[in-house]
Amino acid sequence: MNLRFRQLQAFHSVIETGTVTGAAAILGISQPAVSNLLHQLERQTRFKLFERDRGRLRATPEANLLFREIDTVVRGFDHVTQAVIDLQNKQAGQLQVASQHSMSFGFMPKLIAEFARDRPDMSISFQSQYSSKVQEWVISGLFEIGICETPLLHDGLVAHPIRVETSVALPAGSPLAQHEVLTPALLEGAPFLVMGPDHITHRRLREAFVQTGVPLKTRVHAQLFKNLLSFVKEGMGVALLDPFVLDFDREGGFVSRRFRPQILMEMAVITSATRPLSAIGQEFLALLRSELQPYCID
Repeated sequence: MNLRFRQLQAFHSVIETGTVTGAAAILGISQPAVSNLLHQLERQTRFKLFERDRGRLRATPEANLLFREIDTVVRGFDHVTQAVIDLQNKQAGQLQVASQHSMSFGFMPKLIAEFARDRPDMSISFQSQYSSKVQEWVISGLFEIGICETPLLHDGLVAHPIRVETSVALPAGSPLAQHEVLTPALLEGAPFLVMGPDHITHRRLREAFVQTGVPLKTRVHAQLFKNLLSFVKEGMGVALLDPFVLDFDREGGFVSRRFRPQILMEMAVITSATRPLSAIGQEFLALLRSELQPYCID
């Protein structure tokens, strides 16, 4: 028996709608075409599928049994068809993004939520990690797009550089807040909460103090800007932080001031140089770069 899928679709649609007219509208074909498909199916199965009841088609017991067997198959095919349409319209697909930690607590969730608002069927994979690991993930294909601090440790990455200005976070009520711009001289003796000694902000902060002949007093070392900000709020000292931590903190308990000499965080949005981006990835990349632009220092 050589059943054709279109016959099963027509049969399924008639069962669902109760009329040939309804089935024709769903399938986008004429009513005679639907009737012809049903007649073909009846000839091949050798049993009657429908009885007419006051202008509507009533399924026979054999038709109901057949419907139960093919329902999953037809619906599955319809789901695949809709998935293709959604992908063409960029309404589905999978967004795969990895970010260094400071952007993962506010900036990235907000941006991803905005991007996903009109894409209810889009699958999202998001992970925050240290920058070296983000680079590894993009190289290996686990994520399409990454945001990391530089330098880049691997060949095979396409990088869109980002340079953002850091600021000094102070506990709320600190006398230092009276200054619009803070310098090593003004911060002499203030306990600093810093990243590890290899982090670019720690190195450049130390260089700034050395160049002005002011000793740098460090009190707490941590691995995340978010942790440093929490210590600032507890009144344990001051910290040099990037704008993504400062701008997206909703709890308060601190103030921020510009620091001179200017210390920049050098970062990059990265993709693989050997794997083409999906349509979803291309669209998100464009949005991400646009939203980062106000933070960038030329």
